[in-house]
Amino acid sequence: MLNDAQQEQLLLSLFATAEVMGQQLTQAAALVMVEDLRGHAEPVLAAALRSCRIEGGRLTVASILKHAQSADGRPGKDEAWAIAMTTNDEYETVVLTDEIQLALAAAKPVLDAGDKVGARMAFISAYERFVGQAREDAKPANWHVSVGFDANRRIQAVTKAIELKRIPSEHGQKYLADLSVEPVSEDGRAIAGLLTGAVTQPAPELRNKLELVKNSMLEMRKAAAEQQDEIRIKAANELADRRALLIKQAQELEEKRAAQ
Repeated sequence: MLNDAQQEQLLLSLFATAEVMGQQLTQAAALVMVEDLRGHAEPVLAAALRSCRIEGGRLTVASILKHAQSADGRPGKDEAWAIAMTTNDEYETVVLTDEIQLALAAAKPVLDAGDKVGARMAFISAYERFVGQAREDAKPANWHVSVGFDANRRIQAVTKAIELKRIPSEHGQKYLADLSVEPVSEDGRAIAGLLTGAVTQPAPELRNKLELVKNSMLEMRKAAAEQQDEIRIKAANELADRRALLIKQAQELEEKRAAQ
């Protein structure tokens, strides 16, 4: 919410932008625009007005909001669907928004029925509705982590989220610390160096462990078909548990939205 000084500055910016774009605003119209826009942050509005000047056309509340809302960091519907589908892999750590989680819960019955095309349509419809409501309420995007079973993929997912500025660096490092099974060691710092840029070489012992893991994976690939079936059944059960947790979290989010 803009304070009084920021609202005065926005008023001046609206007059100046309108003039640059070949328009003239009345004081009454500009004050109404300020009232409609004051729920957004000052840097976001400044960037939106700059985009309007570059784009041209008429300066309206709708055109300003279009640019302001696209800067909130929420992914488009297609990217959101792709993110939602990564939750099918129980080993994958997924960084998603509240709206993606809510839309995935809405589309789950169709997805469980095996209709992926229908599920995508249901997801997109729900996602656009949730995003529209959140933007109308001027709520910032809330990204959170759904943890997978693969520790290495956790690091990759959180690192990517930091690079995309979806999670602040300090929050990302805290996520890694919280997700670590063992205390951070020199070897852990070697991996966490991906975030900080501080390069640390892993100890020979770690390299030996990684080699053992690699060998174990090769042995698993050679396992009998019966063993592979057992692994798949176990993975399916774990995936079902994870989906149930995501649905529960989505229901809690929906209850919070309804209570507001």
